[in-house]
Amino acid sequence: MSRYIPSPTGTPIIDDELQKVAQAMETADTMLNLDPVYVAPKKFREGSIVFAKAPWNPGAGDGIYCFRGDSWRFLG
Repeated sequence: MSRYIPSPTGTPIIDDELQKVAQAMETADTMLNLDPVYVAPKKFREGSIVFAKAPWNPGAGDGIYCFRGDSWRFLG
């Protein structure tokens, strides 16, 4: 992941906030958190990853799925 370097906007308040965002991104954990998805997403593409929860069941019950080819693949 490339580093985010904010460009000056000429507005001190906005520039300060962008610097805070850049700093937060720099120090953020690399953990990925997925919110549960209870219905099949209407928009997705190859490589989309979701945390499926009942009542939606893309194939193997609750869990992490990746959309590959033409279907959702259970990851665990």
